[in-house]
Amino acid sequence: MSTVLPPRTWDNPEKHFASALSSPWYRTVTTVNSALVNTTHRFYEQRGIIPVLMPITVSSVSSPMGLGSDSLPVDVELLGERTFLADSMQFQLEFMLRHELPGAYYIMPTFRGEDPDDSHLNQFFHSEAEIVGGYEDVLTLVEDYVQRMSRVLLEEPVAAGLATVAGSLEHVEAVAADARFPRITFAEAVKILDGRHVEEKAPGAPAITRAGERELMAHAGGPVWLTHPPHLSVPFYQAVETDGTARCADLLMGIGEVVGCGERHATRAETEVALALHGVAASEYEWYLRMKESAPLTTAGFGLGLERFLLWAIDHDDIRDLHVMPRLKGTPTWV
Repeated sequence: MSTVLPPRTWDNPEKHFASALSSPWYRTVTTVNSALVNTTHRFYEQRGIIPVLMPITVSSVSSPMGLGSDSLPVDVELLGERTFLADSMQFQLEFMLRHELPGAYYIMPTFRGEDPDDSHLNQFFHSEAEIVGGYEDVLTLVEDYVQRMSRVLLEEPVAAGLATVAGSLEHVEAVAADARFPRITFAEAVKILDGRHVEEKAPGAPAITRAGERELMAHAGGPVWLTHPPHLSVPFYQAVETDGTARCADLLMGIGEVVGCGERHATRAETEVALALHGVAASEYEWYLRMKESAPLTTAGFGLGLERFLLWAIDHDDIRDLHVMPRLKGTPTWV
């Protein structure tokens, strides 16, 4: 049983100022985040995957980007020009791989415009990587990464602080010992759920709800891959199988999706077909298409939300408790 509880003051700037200064909950969050960031750098260094510096604004968003998207971009005016705060740097990572790199990664804030809740933040820290390779390569990379981060959480002094907020660390120990997670295809998931917890975000774009994700994790007895959704349910950039499913997967753990990953279209022609099917204007992604034409390459990548991973690690149920200095839509901040 946990002995340290969150102050839950994120919606009250005056109260939260005091909590952020003195709460052992936030001291533990800071310590654990430090361990995760340091581990990320060591993990990739050992694999020859290099860190890259990314801009914080983009002209082409990766979310929303198709029929099944439920995310909202954040547009701003900067120096007299309309631009977007980064929601992901996947496209830019793909570009960097054309420099004959085996892989590239970063950790940085990313932004979403929808209303925050217990599993969504307006600003969160994204650990993203893109590698030369395909679907199986990136799933293995994610599993290795999640296992490495789980192992560091069991090292002192991190483990002692984590135990005060999580209570038991048995779930972390299980993943640290074995992170080869079971896989359930989207079609199999629909059968397991007997058609429940499936909603259409758009015609031909069904998705498993958060409640459905929790049932799938219970069915699997822990973290599980949800693979091969219908291609219209996911972003246009995910490669497509011959059966019409997407060559991508979400890793479900804790509250649900923590990692999204997949293989990308290698060529301009493949990408143009996908844009048309998803009803996305190709003109908004001309530079991306030009890259695929000039330097076709098979790559795959993933994005892991650090706060969602931490939420799983501390066995907590509200992601809004994980920011020392919250940035929530509709809530002022003191700093």
